[in-house]
Amino acid sequence: MNLGKKENDEQFKPYIGAEQTQPELTPISIVLGIMLAVIFGAANAYLGLRVGMTVSASIPAAVVSMGVLRMLLKRSSILESNMVQTIGSAGESVAAGVIFTMPVLFLWSSEGVSDKPSMLTIMLIALMGGVLGVLFMIPLRKALIVKEHKTLPYPEGTACAEVLLAGEKGGASAKFVFTGMGLSAILKFITDGLKVVSGTITIPLKALKTEFSTEVYPALIGVGYICGLKISSYLFAGGILGWFVLIPAIVAFGGDTIMYPGKVSIAEMYEAGGASAIWSSYIRYIGAGAVAAGGIFSLVKSLPIIFGTFVDTIKSLKGSNSSSEEKIKRTDLDFNIKLVIIGILVIIVAIAIFPDIPVSIPSAIIIAVFGFFFGAVSSRMVGLVGSSNNPVSGMGIATLLCSTFILKASGNIGINGMIGSIAIGSIICIVACMAGDTSQDLKTGFILGATPKKQQIGELIGVIVSALAIGGVLQLLDAAWGFGSEELSAPQATLMKMIVEGVMNGNLPWMLVFIGVFIAVVIAILGIPVLPVAIGLYLPLELSVPMIIGGLIKYFVSKKKSKEDAESEAGNGVLFCSGLIAGEGIIGVVLAVLAVLGYDKFIDLSGNLNLGIIGGLVVLIILSFGILHAEKSNKK
Repeated sequence: MNLGKKENDEQFKPYIGAEQTQPELTPISIVLGIMLAVIFGAANAYLGLRVGMTVSASIPAAVVSMGVLRMLLKRSSILESNMVQTIGSAGESVAAGVIFTMPVLFLWSSEGVSDKPSMLTIMLIALMGGVLGVLFMIPLRKALIVKEHKTLPYPEGTACAEVLLAGEKGGASAKFVFTGMGLSAILKFITDGLKVVSGTITIPLKALKTEFSTEVYPALIGVGYICGLKISSYLFAGGILGWFVLIPAIVAFGGDTIMYPGKVSIAEMYEAGGASAIWSSYIRYIGAGAVAAGGIFSLVKSLPIIFGTFVDTIKSLKGSNSSSEEKIKRTDLDFNIKLVIIGILVIIVAIAIFPDIPVSIPSAIIIAVFGFFFGAVSSRMVGLVGSSNNPVSGMGIATLLCSTFILKASGNIGINGMIGSIAIGSIICIVACMAGDTSQDLKTGFILGATPKKQQIGELIGVIVSALAIGGVLQLLDAAWGFGSEELSAPQATLMKMIVEGVMNGNLPWMLVFIGVFIAVVIAILGIPVLPVAIGLYLPLELSVPMIIGGLIKYFVSKKKSKEDAESEAGNGVLFCSGLIAGEGIIGVVLAVLAVLGYDKFIDLSGNLNLGIIGGLVVLIILSFGILHAEKSNKK
């Protein structure tokens, strides 16, 4: 598909020319965008707290906006549809930044070492980080989106443009998102609501001193399909290393040894809790070391990009106000750079002085410096490899290490220092996520011919709404199940907690951590991406198995596609799986509400009807055939 037109090899002409105008930032686009921001924000928060990974909501938001505006409301403005997805995708990015770090404050509260964070604290941190992420990206737009249009593809942004242009020709792709949402919602409700189907299938392997397990939830298979076989296989490889190499080795050689942080012998631990107990006591620390090293490796590789982007940004600031807005083409019109700089300064001051944000003036300066650099690298990285591979975890780990060391050295120790470090890390993570999302959306707008200034306003609207909603979502999920529980393991936040406590208190089992670090070094030497393997090592095996199932399905169907279809980011299978993720997330939040209100026991039918493992296998089969059917329809 021809995404836009070219006057010549040097100048790109968007689909809607600068001399043309269409409705963009309309009341309908704002309302629909806000609804999608809340829905996808809640869904991604739930997904991230379950498996430690989030997925881009830009493509499903583009599909829904196209379906609702064009097919239901009969509105013909492609730029209005683009505005809906611009606002809607902001919710996913705010949620991704928040769930990596903020649950740590809830975990400390459950341990009795601090108070539970208020909704106001969560809202302010999300708001400040989200707005900073958008503002930091505005002066980068011309350098990264316009000048490097040919070299930075921004996969999700280009795919969103492809979806919306397909709508111009009467595409009906929205039905696959809604079908996926409906099927996922039903299966999730049957599994975790009615509880007549086992959500986890576990097979003990006593001869190997371990176990094989898989969950059957729709979102996990959807994530595996979207990521593809390569990334899914890396995750699965990490799981194999942890559960079929390290755990059997620890049990076989450990015997009567009591090894910190365990309090009983390894033999007793395995006898009482099985392979899961060994994973909890030892493997997750090894995985934490591998994830930390992988994140830092990604960051080091990005240093040339960081400094190069910084230089380009300084150059782009020169002469940015050389002409008045009236003389600038509509498609080149950005938010006033003076207002952007004033806004950044006001937010930094607000972060330092608001009593509900546990950050001091020096810490606010750290946020300003790290925020700009990591916002720049996030924008560049998503342009090259897409939002799903954005090394936000690595940026968060680097920030936490530096900020915790600085706070400790300055005498700000104990729980107050740790809370301050998490607050800094939270804002930086949100900045990085929002900068990446804003970049993808501005790429879509550049291809379609949107007005950048209006898109930037739309991003800010999405951030404000998402920040208001995310605090309630976290409070709700914590009240229903509690972070760190089997339902909401919050793996990324647990990792961040271990890092901060380990640096501040010196009680991290460094031997295990460094085993993970050197495993990461070996993986890097072999030329394999470290982070996905490390995440697979850090996560329970039952989470990576359904992802590899989704990846295998993607591989199978891609073999039967044409080359052009196989390279498309917005195939019906991807849209269907995006719906699977959103549907499970929404029902997860609904079930959390029922649990908080005490109504969950009234729908629990497990005592009367329990299909167990057989039911779980049926769920896997239904999901697999659902994806295959969606992909088959691509050919029609």
